[in-house]
Amino acid sequence: MPAPKHELFFDGVCVMCDHSVHFIHARDRHDTFRFAALQSPRAHETLARYGKDAAALDGVYLLIGRDTPDERLLWKYAAVRAVLRELGGGWKALGWVMGLVPRPLGDWFYDRVARNRYRLIGKYEACPIPGPALRAKFLADGS
Repeated sequence: MPAPKHELFFDGVCVMCDHSVHFIHARDRHDTFRFAALQSPRAHETLARYGKDAAALDGVYLLIGRDTPDERLLWKYAAVRAVLRELGGGWKALGWVMGLVPRPLGDWFYDRVARNRYRLIGKYEACPIPGPALRAKFLADGS
């Protein structure tokens, strides 16, 4: 049985988030990640199961092992660290180094960047449509 894919939920109108998705996709050598905007019904349904509100656009979320006994949801700094570790190579090493920073401090830093992301980097008027290769990694609602 193939390993379950990790589902990354991100702010679909955030330019920085969009670039992060492209960054992850370009380095995802093991076809590990699938993507959905926080504005999607799939994100709303998934995060609601964990008591989170996707409409809050309050951080990146990584769902690991959907529908398995090991399913878990990571948020903010923990999600970023997990993504880097999963990408492997030097990114895995960076994720390990980030693990030396206590999560509350990492979340504090994450929050400072996230709070200013639209002002610093920009915002799209609507979720951009990815190219065909990346579009194939986006999750259809309900699947």
